[in-house]
Amino acid sequence: MSILVAYKYAPNPQDASVNADGTLDWSRAKKSVSEYDPVAAQVGRDLADALGTELVGISVGAADIASGSAKKNAMSKGFDRGVILADDATEGWGGLSLATALAELVKREDNPQLILTGDASIDEGARLVSALLAAQLGLPCFQNVTSFSTNDGGQTWTIEQAAQGGAQRTITVTGSAVLAMTSDAATPKALSMKEILAAAKKPVEVLTLADVPEFQPCEPLSRKSAPAQKVNRKNIALEGSPEEIASQLVEALRADGVL
Repeated sequence: MSILVAYKYAPNPQDASVNADGTLDWSRAKKSVSEYDPVAAQVGRDLADALGTELVGISVGAADIASGSAKKNAMSKGFDRGVILADDATEGWGGLSLATALAELVKREDNPQLILTGDASIDEGARLVSALLAAQLGLPCFQNVTSFSTNDGGQTWTIEQAAQGGAQRTITVTGSAVLAMTSDAATPKALSMKEILAAAKKPVEVLTLADVPEFQPCEPLSRKSAPAQKVNRKNIALEGSPEEIASQLVEALRADGVL
């Protein structure tokens, strides 16, 4: 048995720039493990230690997630080993294709007890992959998870989930599940240089799309564009007393057919 954590190696939006047409230019953005994922990794590390099982990091992305620096960056989050699908053909994939590919990596593992994810990815922030991954695996999915516990070695889980208005919801579920952890579910451990260097020696199985021939991605995104330009403002300045301005405003709205 094992605990899996799905992470994303993604560019930081703080390094992105905006093109003249309103689209984002990611060419100079540095990539790293998405900043929400170390929380899930820390939660998984604590749980794996308590249950005496291993923690496995899984990821899907372009070929650069298999670089030495990317693997060390990921494995330093506390994973015992990693399984990644690294292929440039994944560039431009949407959440469904990514989730389906992650599901293929989960299926390669022997009876995982839990699959954890961060609250969202730093680049997209759609908060969809955890639910889509669960759907592909036929498992329940719980988002906004603040904590969870087990009293029977991982057969049954008591899940604490943040609800609207600051309320907490407690759910009991039996068997495996996909849990998306909130950003304050844990505080990632500060690593020593020795631990960071040791992370480079942890085993990482690197796959390409050729290794999962049964997987069929959905159609990739054809393009991303800026939002449609709204109607230009008329920039009409109204002058006079408050009563005169109110009258002018009413007349202007009537002239445009608003009133």
